[in-house]
Order: sequence, then structure tokens, then C-alpha cells
Amino acid sequence: MENLKKFLNEEQDPDAVEKIFDKVKDLLTTGEEIEYIAVQKKPMVNISPDCVTLTNKRVIFSKPKNLGLSMEFQDYIWKDISDCHMKEEIFGAEFSVKSVKGKISTIDYLPKVQARKLYQIAQEKEEEQREVRRQRELEEKRASSGAVTVTATLPNQKIGDSTSQNDPLSALQKLKTLLDNGLISQQEYDSKKTEILSRL
Repeated sequence: MENLKKFLNEEQDPDAVEKIFDKVKDLLTTGEEIEYIAVQKKPMVNISPDCVTLTNKRVIFSKPKNLGLSMEFQDYIWKDISDCHMKEEIFGAEFSVKSVKGKISTIDYLPKVQARKLYQIAQEKEEEQREVRRQRELEEKRASSGAVTVTATLPNQKIGDSTSQNDPLSALQKLKTLLDNGLISQQEYDSKKTEILSRL
């Protein structure tokens, strides 16, 4: 019970947390750790509540079936989640996850404080994944554009001079390609463009 105390800070039912913790810990992969557990609290009977467990790798929805004798699990890896949503209602709150393929899983009647905590952690994970995707897209753009070298004519070279590697027009076109592919910033583009034009 000692290792469960950190999951009982927001009005979670200790018995439900203990049950779900024991089941979810057996599903964890190498290096995966439970970060938060939220437990459904229905206004009337709450014998077998649904739970949401957040780990450092995924979101796991746990839904008891057959009066709690069996359990259904649905999980989403963080990189496969496109959006997490929270909606506060009169009796608690609703937390939902939408996958990149459009599948949505929802748990309702969560205590509002738990739903807010879920949402806070989920937003941090979404932000991390957005940065990972942005870096991946940047690498893909760099790879697809190939090695583009931008060189300008030297001040003492003429545009038609055979010793010049590239004419300014070609250099400006390559520079624009780098900007369009997101490989350089607008500021870098403007600076290099000014440098090339000043050498004409």
C-alpha cells in the first residue's frame, strides 16, 4: 500500500486504485512506469468503477465487466494520440482520448480534480510528441531536399565568369528552396539574400 500513496492525492478510491494498480503493473513494458491513476466516481452505485492510467508510454483505459469479475483494457501509445479532451459537467468530468486514426475512448463521472490532473499530464505528453513529430518532419524534409549548397559569387567575379560556381540567381533560388522547406529561418534567408545581392 505504501507505493500506492502517490496515486491517492486527488480523492481516488484506495480499493479501486489497489485493484487497478495490481492489474496494470502486469501489463507494463520495459522502462514503463505508472504516472497517474484516475478512478470513476458515479453519483449512485460505484461498485466497479472504470479507471484511466497514464504511464510514461501510454494511456490505459480499464473497464470492469461481469460485475468486476473480468476487465477490458484499451490502450493508446502517446505518439498515436492526436488529442486529449476534458469536459466538466454537473456530476464530475469526462476525459477522452482521440487517436490519429480517429478512434475515441471516453471515461465519465471522474472527480473534477482527477480529470484536471489527467488533462494536465496529457497536455505535457502531447506537447512532447508534437516536438518529436516536428523534429521528424524536419529531418525528412532535409533528407528529401538533398545536400543543397548555397554559394554566391565573389565580389571580384563577374556573373558570366567561368570561375564562379553559381550565379546569384541560382544561389537565390536555392536559398528560397531552403526557406520553403523550413530548413532555414526567414531571418537567415533575408540575411543571406542581402549578402548575395550586395555582391552584384
